[in-house]
Amino acid sequence: MAAPAPTPTPAPSLDDDLQGAVLAALGTEHAAIWVYGLVSAFLPAANAADVTAASLAHRERRDAVVALLGRAGVGAPPAAAAYRPPTPVTDGASAAGLAIVAEDDVAAAWRAVAERTSAAEDGELRRLALEAVVAAATTSVAWRRLAGRTPLVPAFPGDGSGA
Repeated sequence: MAAPAPTPTPAPSLDDDLQGAVLAALGTEHAAIWVYGLVSAFLPAANAADVTAASLAHRERRDAVVALLGRAGVGAPPAAAAYRPPTPVTDGASAAGLAIVAEDDVAAAWRAVAERTSAAEDGELRRLALEAVVAAATTSVAWRRLAGRTPLVPAFPGDGSGA
């Protein structure tokens, strides 16, 4: 007896506002992936596993968003060739600082997506957004510690304050 074919995931319904927020979140995922390539050259070898794990998480989330957008009939824009860091990266502390910026940007963008979704109508997207906010807040703790920044955890991850 053949196994039943998997049920395709239904296409999400994206109004213009939600679509814009998802595309912005995708942009932060592209940028975060690029950032981890840059900071890997400046962070101590002891942080290599953290860099690899963070980069992989952003790649997986990017791929999930691209698939979700595809099911909704929305083309996903590609990553830029490069991104301009807000400050020069010259050592481990500045590299950790840039990783903090990337994670804070990701958290803020996904929080905006979560605010535009409802569990009943947009379950998959809402779950993705909330998991992204939590993951970014969690990941940024290691970079805040390395950069000597406090508090280690922002009071309201994703609020854009970058504590």
